[in-house]
Amino acid sequence: MLVLLVHAVLTQALTFVLRPTVSYRALELDVDAAWLGLLSASFALVPLVIAIPSGHAVDRFGERKVMLVGGGVLLASGLCFTLLGGSVAGLVAASVLLGTGHLFSVVAEQATVANTAAPGRYDTSFGHYTFAVSLGQSLGPSLIILVGGDDVIPNTADIFLSCTVLAAALLGVTPLIPRLRHVGAKDHAAEGGIASLLRVPGMARAIITSCLVLAAVDIALVYLPALGEQRGLPSSAIALLLTCRAVSSMTVRLFLGRLAQWVGRRSLLVSTVLMSAAGLAAIPVPMPLWTMILLVILAGLGLGAAQPLTMSWVAEQAPRGQRGRAMSLRLTGNRLGQVLVPSVVGTVAAGLGAAGVLWVTAGCLFWVGLAARTVPFDRR
Repeated sequence: MLVLLVHAVLTQALTFVLRPTVSYRALELDVDAAWLGLLSASFALVPLVIAIPSGHAVDRFGERKVMLVGGGVLLASGLCFTLLGGSVAGLVAASVLLGTGHLFSVVAEQATVANTAAPGRYDTSFGHYTFAVSLGQSLGPSLIILVGGDDVIPNTADIFLSCTVLAAALLGVTPLIPRLRHVGAKDHAAEGGIASLLRVPGMARAIITSCLVLAAVDIALVYLPALGEQRGLPSSAIALLLTCRAVSSMTVRLFLGRLAQWVGRRSLLVSTVLMSAAGLAAIPVPMPLWTMILLVILAGLGLGAAQPLTMSWVAEQAPRGQRGRAMSLRLTGNRLGQVLVPSVVGTVAAGLGAAGVLWVTAGCLFWVGLAARTVPFDRR
C-alpha cells in the first residue's frame, strides 16, 4: 500500500501542476476565456469513452498492468506539452493524453484499494488513499511557485519539461506495486455487470454528486488563474490558493473514517458539499488575499469529503470481481461532468468572466448538496 500511495501522490502532482499551467500557456497565446472551458473539457474527452473498458481491463488483467499503460501515456503527455505546447491544437492533444493516462492510473489505484480494504474499513481506506491524492494535488502547484516565482504568467516551458521528468519517475515506480490475486473474467458475471450496478438504489445520484464535485475542483483549477490574471494577482498567490485548497481537502480525508462514523455518511456529505458551495460563491467577491485563503480552505474541506465518501459507498455495493468496473462507472460519471460542466459554464465566462463561472458552479453544488439528502449513503 505504501508504494500505491506514492504512485497516487506522483500521479496527482503531475496532473495538478500541468492543468493550471495549461491555463497559463493559453493566456500566453491570448486564448479567449470561453476556450479555457473547452481546454478543461479536452482533459476528459477520450477518458469519457474508455472509462468503462478500462474498468473491464483492470478486472481482467490486473491493476499493475493498467497502471503501467497509464504511466506510459502520462510520459507521452509530458513530451507533447514540451514539444507541441506552442499551439492550441498541441495543448488539446497533450491534455487528451494527460486525461487518458490519469484515468488508467486512477481506475487501477481505486480498484486496488477496493480489493484490499478490510470489511467495514472502506471509509478509512479510501480516506487514506484520497489523503495521498490530496498530498499530490498540494505538491503539484508548488512547482509553479518554484519555477514561476512572482510573475503573473510563470515560465510554462520549464514547468512542462519538469513534468516530463516527473512522469518518467512515475513510470519507474509502477513495477514496484505488487500484483494482486485476480478473479478471472469468467467468474464475475461479465454480461450485464454495468446494468446491474446502475440498478443499485442511489447509485445514479451518488455518481451525479461525485461528478459535480469533481467538476467544481476542475473549474477552480482553470478559473482561479483566470480570476487572478484579471485582478493582477501574481502566479505565486494563485498557486498558494490552489495549495491551500488541496491541503484542506487532504486534512479532512485523513480523519474521514472517524467523521463518517460520528455523523454518518449522508449527513457528512450534505453538510460538506453545502459548505464548499458557500466558499466558492464568496471567492469572486473583491477581498484581501488572506480572506480568499480562508474561503478556499472552507471550500477545500467540503470538496475533499465527497469523493472518498462516494468511492467507499460504491466499493461496498459492488460485488468482488466487479470493483474495477464499478469504480470506472463512477469515473465515467466524473468524466461526463468534466466534459459537460466546464463547457457549459465556459460560455458564461464570455459575459461574466471567471467570477460568473465560479458563481454558477457554487449554485450547482448547492443543488447537488440538497439532492444528496435522499441517497442511502449510511451503512445498513
